[in-house]
Amino acid sequence: MKIFSVSIFIAILMFSTTAQAQSYITETGRVSFTSSVPLHSFTGRSEHLNGLIDLEENLVDFYIDLQTLDTGNGKRDRDMYRTLEVEEHPFAEFTGSLTSSYDPESAEEQNVTVTGDFSIHGVTQNIEVEGTLQKTGAGLQLNASWILNMADYKIEPPGILFYRVDEEIEVRIEAELELQDDETNET
Repeated sequence: MKIFSVSIFIAILMFSTTAQAQSYITETGRVSFTSSVPLHSFTGRSEHLNGLIDLEENLVDFYIDLQTLDTGNGKRDRDMYRTLEVEEHPFAEFTGSLTSSYDPESAEEQNVTVTGDFSIHGVTQNIEVEGTLQKTGAGLQLNASWILNMADYKIEPPGILFYRVDEEIEVRIEAELELQDDETNET
């Protein structure tokens, strides 16, 4: 009986280690977006991107509290929050999966593609995002970008008089993801 108990313990330990080696998280990823009006462009940033990449389950899931976005101009930020209706729709989220191959054993930067659902302003669209993943010690470095068209998400571009913010916004994310702790793998 004692050997059986030890065998179960070893099997559980091996399962937990395998799951840990495949799951990476961040709570301090970076998001930036660049927008423009005629003769002027501006950038908004946040360092509060939360995310998970689970290679075993082929799951990619990132979200941001939109009220953490900062353009460096309080009035512009308030206008942006109003335009995005952050009180009603406080988060933007992407949930999807890797659709390209990724070798977790390689230390080289690898081009990757993810496909999934991106939600903002109460609207969800299926998108494809290209980026890079690179193994860094015990973690992963992620860099990705895509163009968000405000009309696709029923966002009315703000403006003054005849000048409107361009409907196409370049979105970039950067994240250093760490191996998920054993405690978060235990059930």
